[in-house]
Amino acid sequence: MSQTNILVLVGSLRAASVNRQLAETAVSVAPEGADVTVFDGLGEVPFYNEDIDVAGSLPAVEALRDAAGRADALLILTPEYNGTIPAVLKNAIDWISRPYGTGAVKDKPVAVISASPSGNGAQWAHEDTRKAVRIAGGKVLEDVTLAIGGTIDKFGDRHPRENAEVAQQVADVVTSLVDATKQLVDA
Repeated sequence: MSQTNILVLVGSLRAASVNRQLAETAVSVAPEGADVTVFDGLGEVPFYNEDIDVAGSLPAVEALRDAAGRADALLILTPEYNGTIPAVLKNAIDWISRPYGTGAVKDKPVAVISASPSGNGAQWAHEDTRKAVRIAGGKVLEDVTLAIGGTIDKFGDRHPRENAEVAQQVADVVTSLVDATKQLVDA
């Protein structure tokens, strides 16, 4: 495998969110041979409803499923809203898990990065995201976790990629996804 395609889903729709900036960091620190792409259309994806889950009827859903289907692995970035995963992110996981047993996330390596201004680094959302993806059929990298707390103090007005320690931690997560994808191909 020469190129590993990693799709990034961001649980915050805010353009300047720290989680969005961490996704941008993942793109900028990706190792050679990894193509990391941030999916920008989660805000247009309607809430999952089996009644409207009809092939070709929802362009935003088709775009999400196609992007996830083409990806070799997924990187999910999540803030924490009221102690859990943001609805937009859970909704994306619901859509890519369908049809059940054959959805676009099935058997793909998945890593989760969480970040929040609180000291806990959105750990509850981190765990809930990992649980939802695991149940949806993704292969969550159990030994790869990154929860970044205290983001206001840590980054201030600077982009997370300017923090060498955090940039390296994000690079390590992306590299782990690449390695996991290669292990699946070699198996």
